[in-house]
Amino acid sequence: MYEINVMDFGAKGDGVTDDTAAIQSAINYATERGGGTIFFPYTSGGYIVASPGIEEYEGRQVRAQLIIPPGSANIQLMGEMPCRMLTTYAVLPLDFCEKKGREPLRFGTQQKNNTRIISTWDAPEIHNPEERPWSILSAPIGDEHIGKFSHTQFSMANLEFQVKLDKEKMYPTQTAVNLQNINRINIRDCQFCLDDQIGDTILDKKLMPNPCIAAGLIASADQNDNNVLSNLSVQGFRYGFVLGEHVVADYLYVHNCEEALLFHDVSHISMIYHVVAQHNRVVVATTRGVFSGMAPGPCCLEIGIIDIEPGTGLPPESSILTYGVYDPDHRLHGNMRWFMPHWVREPKFDCICGEDFKVSRF
Repeated sequence: MYEINVMDFGAKGDGVTDDTAAIQSAINYATERGGGTIFFPYTSGGYIVASPGIEEYEGRQVRAQLIIPPGSANIQLMGEMPCRMLTTYAVLPLDFCEKKGREPLRFGTQQKNNTRIISTWDAPEIHNPEERPWSILSAPIGDEHIGKFSHTQFSMANLEFQVKLDKEKMYPTQTAVNLQNINRINIRDCQFCLDDQIGDTILDKKLMPNPCIAAGLIASADQNDNNVLSNLSVQGFRYGFVLGEHVVADYLYVHNCEEALLFHDVSHISMIYHVVAQHNRVVVATTRGVFSGMAPGPCCLEIGIIDIEPGTGLPPESSILTYGVYDPDHRLHGNMRWFMPHWVREPKFDCICGEDFKVSRF
């Protein structure tokens, strides 16, 4: 069915072999032939990406393990079936688990029935928000428009990207996918998460506040043509989704992130229809200054409904709800509605924003 199969380029998908070169060869082939769908058959082991990230591609900064080369080819990465989404995660105390008859949560117990691209590389820590983060997949900086686009069109479906969780630090140092230098993106039925649970009850380990600029998905930068996102999940990063203008999104799941939805510049309106935000410290935020080379601007948003679960009293503390909206520069314009389940009797969170952004309860 698919002409470009990563297995034909040497990928094993056995969870052991480094498939970086094979996947890159398939991407390069699609680029050279003018476009195409690169197919990843499902394997129980997943596709390991172990090679160190590349600082530059043809003299342009990229900081990624896998590169979408510059050009106008219409490239799509396609897994075999839509991802089964993760759920929110809390490191429940052992005595609570024993009292309720629940199995304590352990490292290494997450589902393995998605088509997975798994990074095992220890990415360098990037703490300065103005710097570009390291990622598993990205396109290099280009010359087109303010967004410095190098590639025109990219699509992705049915893939889970896993970033390495350092179990000594208990936070990831890498972004999963950075598409800021691609003009048009269409992403559906995908997931961006860590390679393990974000804690362990027996070991008393839990996700810690992350000093790194690490995100699940960074979408296109300013002056893009369109960004269409559907049925996507992020878990365990400092930032969940980093978004700009011309975004149309439906069913974004964000769990256990410090900031769930982060906006840099939305001069042209973005429409976010449904978000499930569970156990995030901040739900909607704007960048404070330059973020990964993207300058801050006005953010015009219509957010239909955000289903919020606060995580109050449940570790990890780094993702307990504090702010529904955090926009200290008052750059947000538009409105959002929020909802909490009936069992949250006294929903408490602060909203820091200007009068041009209306926040109401469903």
